[in-house]
Amino acid sequence: MRRIALHLTLGLFFLLLATPLAMAQTEAGGSETQQQSLFQMFFLPGDPVGIGIVWFLLLLSIVNFGFSVMMLIKYRKVTMTPELTYAEIEMMLEEKKYRDAIDFAANDPSYLGKLVDSALNEASNGYAAMERAIEEAGDAETARLLRPVEFLNVIGNVSPMIGLFGTVYGMIVAFRDLVAAGGKPDPAKLAGGISTALVTTLWGLVVAIPALTFYAIVRNKIDALTAEGMIMAEELIRPFKPGGKKPGPDGGKPAPGKAPKPGAPGGKPGAPGTPPRPTPKPAPSR
Repeated sequence: MRRIALHLTLGLFFLLLATPLAMAQTEAGGSETQQQSLFQMFFLPGDPVGIGIVWFLLLLSIVNFGFSVMMLIKYRKVTMTPELTYAEIEMMLEEKKYRDAIDFAANDPSYLGKLVDSALNEASNGYAAMERAIEEAGDAETARLLRPVEFLNVIGNVSPMIGLFGTVYGMIVAFRDLVAAGGKPDPAKLAGGISTALVTTLWGLVVAIPALTFYAIVRNKIDALTAEGMIMAEELIRPFKPGGKKPGPDGGKPAPGKAPKPGAPGGKPGAPGTPPRPTPKPAPSR
């Protein structure tokens, strides 16, 4: 999975580098000059500080894309709450192979396997201890899963600040040229500082918007999968609950056509098993 993410990152990197150059080579005359100027405007704004900020944000964007793809591949249902793990543990518990179930859950790297492993290790302490173990393990594993995703949140919040730094620097350069020219600067020099300011802001947004988008998607995905894993783990340990056997297909209701037991609620008066009515005693004669 990491290799796939690395290949996608490298592919995007070379695509970003090759596209403006290829466009510049395919055009002729003035069009070639225009494409080269567009490349310089977005990737080589002219000022060394502006160039450094732009290329840093460009590399940060590539890292963000690769890391986001890796997170989407890593946090999936098949890796966190696999149906095969659920079916194997359920079969072992039904066959009362508790030691095999404990060993299987201990060697399973999925989120569901870790929850069941923590619960089965507390089986000797009762069902309440097993439920508590699932909750504690779920909270710990969820925090561990969310910790790497915070990297996307950091990128999404820091990138606009880096772009803003380039914006402020570009405006300082523009006003410096304006002052140095005595209020009548060369428009090309003045435009260079303003271009640096706008381009760095643009790249800051290019990095921040996808980063925050992927952060929200991955975080919501983790929340949904961990909640599903908690439910699946509780279903697996339900046979350990006193009286926690699964109800029959009729839901515990009497079969159709069978009368209620004698004396049971709902029986008709006078039915077998109902107590006889008391006979009134005759009044004593005077």
